Amino acid sequence: SPPLRTAAQMKCRLSPVSIAVLCAIGGGLDGALAFVMSMGGGPIAVIGPTGRLGRSAVQLLSDKGVATRVLCRHEVTDAAKATAGFDAPSSVEVMAYLATLPHVELVKGDITDAASLANLLQGCTACLVLHGATRTIRPSDLLPWTDESLEATHAKQVNFEGVRNVLAAARASQTCKRVVRVTGKGEAPWSFFSILINGVGCMAKAWNYAGETLLRDPAVAGDEVKYTIIRPGAMGSTPIAPRSLALLDNGGDLKVSPVTYTAIAELCVDCLEYPNAAGSTLTAMTVPSGEGQDSWAPLLSTVRADTRIFPKCDDLVAEHYKAVRVGFPAITAALGIVMVGIFNMAAAALGLAASFLPS
Repeated sequence: SPPLRTAAQMKCRLSPVSIAVLCAIGGGLDGALAFVMSMGGGPIAVIGPTGRLGRSAVQLLSDKGVATRVLCRHEVTDAAKATAGFDAPSSVEVMAYLATLPHVELVKGDITDAASLANLLQGCTACLVLHGATRTIRPSDLLPWTDESLEATHAKQVNFEGVRNVLAAARASQTCKRVVRVTGKGEAPWSFFSILINGVGCMAKAWNYAGETLLRDPAVAGDEVKYTIIRPGAMGSTPIAPRSLALLDNGGDLKVSPVTYTAIAELCVDCLEYPNAAGSTLTAMTVPSGEGQDSWAPLLSTVRADTRIFPKCDDLVAEHYKAVRVGFPAITAALGIVMVGIFNMAAAALGLAASFLPS
């Protein structure tokens, strides 16, 4: 990767014309230098590169010619190389594909391995934290003497302690000044989908929100590492309507709506060019065609750093747990009743059909 330069060194290397152009882009000399350092002064790291969102971000950075370092949990085998592809079914095959992209470097490690994250972020100027916990509930989790949250794959370790590891590595690097984290709407613990996702996904929404609070905590992130938190809508691959992108800062509330992985990947990368998006929690959704924008640029240019007081971590996480204790049994019981009803209706229909058959 290219040698990293300090802001002072870069300032000396820029011509007056270059400084003027970059000031126009970044909103002043500080913004110009931040733009240069984030996009050209060193690699950008990507954590969670094999998910749909992660691979889209890596592809985008590679296409832009940006040096990119991706955290790789598995060895890329010869068999995986033979079937590698962007849409390959396994993460190893996707990683094998990413390894073929120009400007992309693989770094072995895991979100729960602090030493590997320190290695990943050494010399990087920004980090896109796009991973998420995938562990689901198990029968053993119901045993009163077990604490499943201590397992390395649990949402607490992945979405919360993992973010703490990233911030520690970013501070230690002395070069990684920006962390972009994609989470979700985590301030409504009693909503149907929050209860369902938390119940099945080992409190993934609760610990995602807890990870957000680490990013906002100067005692953890320090003054030198700035965050941008992105709360997207329901991500998928179905193309969205023209002029439908919407963005609210300060963690504002927008109706949950479909948005593409590609669009959110673009937002993750584009926000690095906007110093005013540092320290901001952005809700990214879509609105009816014609009411939004075709790109994030006009929306990002107006966002501001967070000013509201977000719910305390311990209080909201406790509320998430309470909602699951109360609501998840009710939801599963209701789903069970619906399934029994469907089964009975199907059996009745089959019985009726059989009555018309000749004996």
